[in-house]
Amino acid sequence: MIDADAFAVLLADWCLEVQPNQQILINSTTLAQEPAAALHRAVLERGAWPLLRLDPPGLDVGFYRHARDQQLDAVAPIELAEINAVDATIRIHAPADPRELATIDPALLARRARGVAPYRRARSARRWALSIWPTPALAQTAGMSEEQYAEFLTRALFLDHADPVAQWQALSSRQQVIADRLASAQEVHIEADRTDLRLNVAQRRWINSDGRRNMPSGEVFTSPLESSTHGTIHFDVPSMGRGAEVSGIDLKFVDGEVVAAHAEVGDERLQAALAIDAGARRLGELGIGTNSGINRATGSTLLDEKIAGTIHLALGNSYPEAGGLNESALHWDLICDLRKGGRVTVDGDVHILDGAVL
Repeated sequence: MIDADAFAVLLADWCLEVQPNQQILINSTTLAQEPAAALHRAVLERGAWPLLRLDPPGLDVGFYRHARDQQLDAVAPIELAEINAVDATIRIHAPADPRELATIDPALLARRARGVAPYRRARSARRWALSIWPTPALAQTAGMSEEQYAEFLTRALFLDHADPVAQWQALSSRQQVIADRLASAQEVHIEADRTDLRLNVAQRRWINSDGRRNMPSGEVFTSPLESSTHGTIHFDVPSMGRGAEVSGIDLKFVDGEVVAAHAEVGDERLQAALAIDAGARRLGELGIGTNSGINRATGSTLLDEKIAGTIHLALGNSYPEAGGLNESALHWDLICDLRKGGRVTVDGDVHILDGAVL
């Protein structure tokens, strides 16, 4: 099992940089009671105020089955007041069933995504982080034993090192080199199986995602120009579309917009996601995975989009800090594994070949 105290120190010092007198909101499920309690202690030891919210498993599916219209279309006033009052927030993903929303009507999920937009904007306006804790269901989804999955996460978090923060600092430095090289990039050309896609990133900023927000992380990303994407792309890494597997996704773009889409598995979820709002059919992100501690797909996007040798594109909401202008209730990362044969060319120069950054 992961060392809960070491995990908590990493979250408090690297992800949140907790300062005295801050109010820190900690969200998870009761399956993460041990790391949540450890983080509670770590926040107190740094002179800050922890606010712990642990939900029993199953509340999400219960919400959709019993909520009325006004509850689907809005945020509880006290929840909005709470997020506006804290200095930082962290959610530790620890589900009892990653697929619990698979039976919920995709239209309800889309409606709820629009309804919580004010909460999402308020959370994004302050320091936030997202992490993950091993559960039996996550291990099963990844096709591992619980012990194997815990060891896998330990490596992904760099907690197998005596000084994990130093390892994240080193990764940050390596990724900054990539971000600096791409700072003046304009056209990006992605080629792989069933993929021939061009997009423009001129004047957009490349962000070094070094574990401050996602833990584990390991990616460099930007937001493409909203009308620049042309061509086709095939995503060969399965994705979880709000609780249900969606895999074998093919998209065709014209003038930045998805004009044709199909998924071999879960096509209904894909079509529902694209129909959430006008921004859902445009790209909000292009990312390059760099975390060598994550070497295979697990069914968790938080991990899989960081696999070294992959790229990912996100449908929907873009990142203002990268210069992105697209707005949507959707942000869905879809992953293409270039290790199987593929390349990314930037302004005519090969930047990634068969998964290796050159």
